[in-house]
Amino acid sequence: MDLRFGDSKPTDEERDAVDALLGPPESAWEGADDRSDADLRWARGGRVARERRDLLLPGLHALNDRVGWISEGALDYLCRRLTVPPAEAYGVATFYSMFSLKPRARTVVRVCTDLACAVRGAREPAEFGSAEGVDVEASPCLGLCERAPAAMVVRAGGPAGGSPIPPLSRNWGSAPDPAPQTPEGLNITPGGRKRAGGWEIARPAFEDEARSADIGGPGAEPPPGHAVPQAGTPGLILLRRTGIVDPSSLDDYRAHGGYTALRRAFTLGPADVIREVTDAGLVGRGGAAFPTGRKWQATASQPDHPHYLVCNADESEPGTFKDRVLMEGDPYALVEAMTIAAYAVGAHHGYLYLRGEYPRALRTLEHAIAQARARGLLGENILGHGFAFDIEIRRGAGAYICGEETALFNSIEGYRGEPRSKPPFPVEKGLFGKPTAANNVETLVNVLPVLTMGAAAYAAIGTPKSTGPKLFCVSGAVARPGLYELPFGATLGELLDLAGLPDNLRAILLGGAAGGFVRPDELDIPLTFEGTREAGTTLGSGVVLAVDDSVPLPRLLLRVAEFFRDESCGQCVPCRVGTVRQEEALHRIADRTGAAAADDIALLRDIGQAMRDASICGLGQTAWNAVESAIDRLGAYE
Repeated sequence: MDLRFGDSKPTDEERDAVDALLGPPESAWEGADDRSDADLRWARGGRVARERRDLLLPGLHALNDRVGWISEGALDYLCRRLTVPPAEAYGVATFYSMFSLKPRARTVVRVCTDLACAVRGAREPAEFGSAEGVDVEASPCLGLCERAPAAMVVRAGGPAGGSPIPPLSRNWGSAPDPAPQTPEGLNITPGGRKRAGGWEIARPAFEDEARSADIGGPGAEPPPGHAVPQAGTPGLILLRRTGIVDPSSLDDYRAHGGYTALRRAFTLGPADVIREVTDAGLVGRGGAAFPTGRKWQATASQPDHPHYLVCNADESEPGTFKDRVLMEGDPYALVEAMTIAAYAVGAHHGYLYLRGEYPRALRTLEHAIAQARARGLLGENILGHGFAFDIEIRRGAGAYICGEETALFNSIEGYRGEPRSKPPFPVEKGLFGKPTAANNVETLVNVLPVLTMGAAAYAAIGTPKSTGPKLFCVSGAVARPGLYELPFGATLGELLDLAGLPDNLRAILLGGAAGGFVRPDELDIPLTFEGTREAGTTLGSGVVLAVDDSVPLPRLLLRVAEFFRDESCGQCVPCRVGTVRQEEALHRIADRTGAAAADDIALLRDIGQAMRDASICGLGQTAWNAVESAIDRLGAYE
């Protein structure tokens, strides 16, 4: 049975927001106000409209950005324009945390309550007070972990057809007494036990093509290089341009070695590019560590066409911000790397699926793509080699599960971001049912040094099983939080020495919420995929969260459980039920230890094993990891 909204009508503002994206309706069948004689004789546009189902998510963004929420009339109008059943569109709209189907203020303060911010003394939304025309909401990780605790202000509005006013990222942090440009009436006196100062405010990444993405002045968001304590250090590979090169300047990028790798790729040819990537030993940097060359080869060899390339820039693991810094600080590197990957796998269209919480990365990448296209580095006949490729950005809307590649495909296609069963695998049937290569930002950017250095030189970095450099997101109780680059094989202690260890270190969380805790006496763990496995933990996406003894560990574990409960897509029973039962058990034993907690700990083990064995995707399979490691390694409830 279909869900219908009856006679609800969109406002003029809502109609303009949708029409700015889709163009004016051509007939009453698509939502035009007046029905012509031709409309009464035959139906038009149904098949064409259904082929635009993938514009459902951008349409929801257009409404949410313009008005601040999505009304029944607005959703109904969007459904008519795309010939999508209202029940399905409702299911999609309610899937994402950034959308609201209930009236809310045009200004929303999203307060991060996740792990990195919790460790740094984040306040609850209620502590902000209230102000007329402003709503304050709790939010999952905002990807600003090096400046935690953080919040983001989102303001709806903007001209028809244009970008919305970019969200302002606000956090208690390092800027010296920035101007407190916050919604009037909110209690923004900085909190937290370790931070002082005012609020720093993120400006739009640029206002025109000539303007730098790094905007200074009082209250400005710090430039991307501020997130890299090593910026400018000789020997860096992936971060060598971040903080050095103007991210808005294509000429500056090329002056620092940009597009050398693409030219070599065209000299080698697709097959030899894949061979170089394979010989270099490059594996995925998102946590699964699947060999990149094997994935590309499997995609390139598929007879079905077209092939697609997808860049997964939806890094939503709490504590992760490496892809954000790369995109904000070195955007042309990602554009070049995607072009090389597309050339290797035979794709002519690429999608960059970007976290909705990354407004500056969105602006910076839009600018970079436009400049590359204008200079013949995207589009038809790139660099005169007869290869055509272009990139389309699709914004996520707050769903951790969309980091799973098949859930991401569903999201782009206009469906709920629920994982698909495998096989078939994405290299056979991925986006739109076609062969697809999906890689995250860090993996793709590693392709550039593979081609410029050569496979042998790249493979000589790190260890035989984990080659090349690796990025680590260090946050929490350290003196210098930020993004660090080290070769695989460096130890956890060496990394934390760079970041500045506290004297009262209690534990280190590796891999984020889906990772595991280690003790302060285990700092000799080598930071490699095989080394962390042998130590009984995981490297994951590179999260390193330091926790000192002032943080109540049971509360931190409860936040992990709440995160997985909220982020489960609900498709499979083990995860849908297990994440709730895990949270309930942790609530019961929050203030208990020893024999009083034994029964619930035994129950937690049963629940965790069931989720690990039977869940459809990695979310349910890893939801128990951090809790298990805290019980077994840290003695959390002894």
